[in-house]
Amino acid sequence: MVRPREGDKVMRTYSLSHLSDGDLLRNLASLVVQERATTAALLAHIAEVDARRLYVPAGFPSMHAYCVHELRLSEDSAFRRIRAAPTALQFPRIFDAVADGRLNVTAVILLTPYLTLGNADELLAKAEHTTKSELEELIAVRFPRSEVLPLVEAIHPRAAYEPLEDVPLAGANVSHSSCQLAPAPVAAPIANSRVTPIAPERFRLRLGMGKSTCDKLRYAQDLLGHQIPSGDVVQVLDRALDLLIARLEQQKFAAARRPRAAHRLTTSRRHIPAHVKRAVWERDGGRCTFVGASGQRCPARKLLEFDHLDPVARGGAAVVENLTLRCRVAPGVAARGSHRSGRADFPHPARRSTGSLRRQNAVDGSGRWQGVSL
Repeated sequence: MVRPREGDKVMRTYSLSHLSDGDLLRNLASLVVQERATTAALLAHIAEVDARRLYVPAGFPSMHAYCVHELRLSEDSAFRRIRAAPTALQFPRIFDAVADGRLNVTAVILLTPYLTLGNADELLAKAEHTTKSELEELIAVRFPRSEVLPLVEAIHPRAAYEPLEDVPLAGANVSHSSCQLAPAPVAAPIANSRVTPIAPERFRLRLGMGKSTCDKLRYAQDLLGHQIPSGDVVQVLDRALDLLIARLEQQKFAAARRPRAAHRLTTSRRHIPAHVKRAVWERDGGRCTFVGASGQRCPARKLLEFDHLDPVARGGAAVVENLTLRCRVAPGVAARGSHRSGRADFPHPARRSTGSLRRQNAVDGSGRWQGVSL
């Protein structure tokens, strides 16, 4: 007897041509019911993992990064579930509604800005079994918005994941008319920006900009008139980024084309010499060095700080061997290492002011974390 190959097993598992019409429809309905229940359970787990910040000891700077890189969810799927999960946790009846198919994740996201303890029961009940367009109309009637284009409008981080229509770009440079105000009311502009790969080594940048930014771009084109006669935006942007990166590198880790031989003398034990900052940054690759229990190194490259392995309070010196780069999320795990009932007990950095971060960096009660912000 010939044993079936692995590929044959897969084909037989997903080939449904042998099913009758009735069985096929019943199976489909059953799978949808299972998926709804799984979605509700998934939201509950995401909300709890996010609340406990368990992504941090796993070596990730955010719940979104954990969902994308560890759980292999798409960026959009991860965002939608992370956005809906805390709302369901705040209004638990949402879990049952999602499991029963009365609400879906899209509906929860649409309702999130408007739900309060006073109106949750009513809104959730009215939103059940509605389509997206029907729910949008319900919200518009209940919470009407002005038709006048606001001067300032809050944009949710979702903008970073919104798809953009693939339309040809208008041109390579900016004309004077493109920076003028519209003579009549216009629709709200797309507030997000996005970089999309279009070919090997080639990318398309789509963005909207204010008049002030547009004026600066035009002025930079004028100043570069001899070097870039065409005013090509890509070349102007490339030169501008070179200058900006050089300045930021100098501010963050004392990068310099020709480092000074003499070092500034100081009596502060917390001062980190410029040559030490450069060496630490280059050694660590400008990336957080925290490694989770599974061996996952934190991918964060922003909000980095110089972490004293042997704290200053215990005589730790500002030398290359005693310093490492850590993001503002990772140091809490490395410093405290405390878990109560499986919870990582440290506040989210986004909920703490810059002043409180500096105070903690200087006088942490554990005596372990002594950080210098970049």
